[in-house]
Amino acid sequence: MPYDPTNYLGSATHYRRGRPAYSPELESVLSQEADLDGNGRLLDVGCGPGILTLRLAHLFEQAVGLDPDADMLAEGRRAAEENSIRNIRWVQGLAEELPAVAPGPFRMVTFGQSFQWTDERAVAEAVYDMLTPGGALALVVHTAAGRTRPTGPGLPAIPHEEITALVRKYLGSTRRAGQRVVPQRTHRFEDVLAQTRFGVPQQFFLPGIPDLIRDSESVLSGYLSLSSSAPHLFGDRLDDFAADVRALLANRSADGIFWDWPGDTEVLLARKPD
Repeated sequence: MPYDPTNYLGSATHYRRGRPAYSPELESVLSQEADLDGNGRLLDVGCGPGILTLRLAHLFEQAVGLDPDADMLAEGRRAAEENSIRNIRWVQGLAEELPAVAPGPFRMVTFGQSFQWTDERAVAEAVYDMLTPGGALALVVHTAAGRTRPTGPGLPAIPHEEITALVRKYLGSTRRAGQRVVPQRTHRFEDVLAQTRFGVPQQFFLPGIPDLIRDSESVLSGYLSLSSSAPHLFGDRLDDFAADVRALLANRSADGIFWDWPGDTEVLLARKPD
């Protein structure tokens, strides 16, 4: 799907606050399975505001965060400065522009819930050429389907179905992304990678955070961070939507605190042979 610069228009300030964290085991598993030793470079493609980039940067000599959205990159730079992380370079560009926009070599290339926005097979082949021998491509996503749901800490769960109904009330039943409709993906990433020089990837499921706590504003930001409910899609009704979500959440939790479980963290790891 061709890039639309309005996909996440207005979402950058909500992304970091609204998106739940990946498994705490992510760094250790990637280090062990990809033989990371603090050397080499990381490329995080479709990095957004640097959710993965900042978490993994300390595992490498240098990290590069690549994203086409200037506002997302600005948030990433701000977060890096706040956390005194100084080995990240932020680059504006598309995955389809690799390797020109961010030349290799790289020890690891990651996609954190961003691979579906790309020309998947062509981008994977480009990444293969950019990796050092023994380097790895890692696709990282939240996966709830088929995973065992934990019991939680006894707090109200986020009423996702009701909030989604509010999104449909304001935006209609067709899921949009920028100026287009989001196409339904019917294929699996592992099948795409199997058709490239990487071959069949390894699959890992890392336990998600079982007691993840979110406040009402974080829940609202989570929805405003999605391409299908980005702020610009609501037009002059954005404040009305936000007020309705806050009222719904206040009705479900007097203190505005909720339990969230976005699923386990699924990692598809594909290696370039030594």
